Amino acid sequence: MNFDQMKQYLIEAATRAGLSEYEIYARADREISTEALKHEISGFSSGLSGGISFRCIVNGRMGYASSEYLTKAEMDSLVDRAVDNAKSIENDDEVEIFRGSPHYEEAGTVPALPDAATLKKWALELHEQTYARHESVADGTQSGAVAFESEILLCNSHGLELCSHVGSCGAYVEAVVKQGDEAVSEFKIATLEDESALSSLATAAVEGARAKLGATTLASGNMDCVISGRQMKQLLSVFFPMFSAQRVQYGMSLLKGRIGQRIASDVVTVTDDPRREQCAIKASFDGEGVATTRKSVIDKGVLCTYLYDLKTAKKDGVPSTGNGQRASYTSPVSIAPYCFCLEARDQTLEELIGKVKDGVYITELKGLHAGADAVTGDFSLESAGFRIRDGRIAEPVRSFTIAGNFLTLLESIEAVSDTVDFGFSGGFTTYASADVLLRGMSIAGD
Repeated sequence: MNFDQMKQYLIEAATRAGLSEYEIYARADREISTEALKHEISGFSSGLSGGISFRCIVNGRMGYASSEYLTKAEMDSLVDRAVDNAKSIENDDEVEIFRGSPHYEEAGTVPALPDAATLKKWALELHEQTYARHESVADGTQSGAVAFESEILLCNSHGLELCSHVGSCGAYVEAVVKQGDEAVSEFKIATLEDESALSSLATAAVEGARAKLGATTLASGNMDCVISGRQMKQLLSVFFPMFSAQRVQYGMSLLKGRIGQRIASDVVTVTDDPRREQCAIKASFDGEGVATTRKSVIDKGVLCTYLYDLKTAKKDGVPSTGNGQRASYTSPVSIAPYCFCLEARDQTLEELIGKVKDGVYITELKGLHAGADAVTGDFSLESAGFRIRDGRIAEPVRSFTIAGNFLTLLESIEAVSDTVDFGFSGGFTTYASADVLLRGMSIAGD
């Protein structure tokens, strides 16, 4: 993308239109993905996408327009469309083109991402290693690898000029194992820097699948449980909207008016960190040019802040938290976290399990988006995992349902493990969590 030339065309067009406040945002994305099934490459895709967007303020209204066509004529049209869009807006929300933060932290360098041939090699190698782990691995087992990178450029009429280059690479495998007429599977995904992690990924998937064989059912009742970090981060992703200032201002969050109040047990701390070391994707500024910072959203059970973009921050009379993200160059600004993490504490997973005399270790949650409501906080989710007997992992269990309310769950957490499970960074948002122990979870079984 010849950004400098397009930028100049847009500046000239904005000047002719008499605009004094405007912003130019450009983005170029590259993604390569490949899949392996039945001992051969079964799918491959490679794509380049990108474009430019223009925002301007006309009579106190913000207008947007975007295009993937990078020509002088299109840049002229882009300005005209943004102006027309601003004139059609009827709400009175206060808007601004950001002047810039005092300081921007470096996001770090992005290592060279693997090419298509390397990704195909990794996908096949992971596939074969998975089959080699045990004779029970069966047809339906599949694996894949993906690489993503993005270049982002932002400038505006106040002289702010920012650029960012991010990228990540990962691999995944779904191991299917069979024993008699029973078939179960386990999905694993991990960020990769090289092929050294493929072996452990294959092992984890096969061992995880085999551990599910012979699962029994649970009786209904209230049980103590340990929820794995992998599943807690899924709950965080579903209920994150509670912490969005926009949802709060719309009256769609139970957290409205609760800043400074206790909403979780004192062992719960949740942070949002745009430059978390364990995450491949890091951000030094958000989609509006605001510098990103690490923040405690919940500190020892107390709600410290909502997450803000510029518009919602103005409504509440506070600074933006730098969470005004853009999913693409065509997307409007929306509030999203970077690395939203329920932080670890000082007990091992084994110590958490050891505190449960008779309960369940939950390792799988299904139907999260259908069975959970971020407005009410309520959830009812099909689950699977393992019985805990006398402080030890026992037989696998399946097809039971856990139900409750997310805030009640946070308040019920008694202990948190010392390790965090991180999700794969496919975009700017990653969810992460330690394992948690809580008492008296409502369970519906047989």
